[in-house]
Amino acid sequence: MTRKSDTGPGASTADRAASLKTIRSQIDKIDLQILELINKRAQLATQIGQVKQEQGGDIFSPAREEEVLRNVLSANQGPMPEVSLRAIFREIMSGSRSLQRVSKVAFLGPTYSFSHLAALQRFGESAEYMEVATIAAVFEEVNRRHVDFGVVPLENSTDGRVADSLDMFVRLPQIKICSEVRLRVHHNLLANCEQIEIRRIYSKAQALSQCRNWLSRNVPHASLHEVTSTADAVLLAQKEPHAAAVASRQAAIHYGIRILYPNIEDSPHNETRFAIIGTRSSERTGNDKTAVMFQISHSPGALADVLTVFKQNKINLTWIESFPYQSAKGEYVFFVDFEGHMDDAKVKRALNSLQDQCYKLTILGSYPIAQPTD
Repeated sequence: MTRKSDTGPGASTADRAASLKTIRSQIDKIDLQILELINKRAQLATQIGQVKQEQGGDIFSPAREEEVLRNVLSANQGPMPEVSLRAIFREIMSGSRSLQRVSKVAFLGPTYSFSHLAALQRFGESAEYMEVATIAAVFEEVNRRHVDFGVVPLENSTDGRVADSLDMFVRLPQIKICSEVRLRVHHNLLANCEQIEIRRIYSKAQALSQCRNWLSRNVPHASLHEVTSTADAVLLAQKEPHAAAVASRQAAIHYGIRILYPNIEDSPHNETRFAIIGTRSSERTGNDKTAVMFQISHSPGALADVLTVFKQNKINLTWIESFPYQSAKGEYVFFVDFEGHMDDAKVKRALNSLQDQCYKLTILGSYPIAQPTD
């Protein structure tokens, strides 16, 4: 007589309980093995930190961390999804880094704003975070060496450039971009009242813009009010009757407010790109970007001549923005990022040519190309 499976449809309750206990016992043993390996890894990371300190190197290495993630993800055969593995290894690296030295990171607050979420995405929970009120303050904290790094928004998929960040690069050209975070932005309608009772909706201007069509269809009776951050919007929605906020799921969880509707952004490709700023560029990975800003003569064809340099060197531009130069009326600063690292031969040639074409050229840094993350 064939024995029925311990977990199959015909298995008894006792058989299923015994099978469950066996599987859980196996998981417990594996957990202890994982713990042992994580601590062995941390010991090796500490040794690397000691070598870096002797050589004057940086504890945070975006190039190396991208390499670690690339190795892990390329070897993954499932069933663990990529997003979970990224989160697990981000925290392993964050904890290992903190054993060497705790990184201090400034971000545009309050906590659980999208800038805060981008900072957590890059540095994990083991960093020391400083919440500041403006983008300018993030740059100043980095410039004064009060923190090691800052997180600032560069551009978003609906409204384009973030002018305050570009303005601060002009003011403090010594600040470098050492990494980037591309965050898929999902907005949620949060409120402690019902949809029909909402009379006011608070959020940051960009968030309201990114959800404008959804809001006009689903809460046409509510007025829209701009505030300095999505996290501030949640605090207002908590305090005021008949108020709602457009903010992240993490903000809803942190501040204890209901999610009435998730993912209300109008575009499924909603994304914001953040720059990690510091005092040094990142090492070469072979999959990098370089960012520069430059000024050119106010004459016909000057910009075309500059862009020809990239074409001649077969360098792909990934972003270009013009920005008014406040010190000279009618003059502009151009921001460009492109594929390649400043140590690549063809990038070096292009930068040398640009030095001749522009009357001012600033290299803002080279850094690993990031993939969009949730």
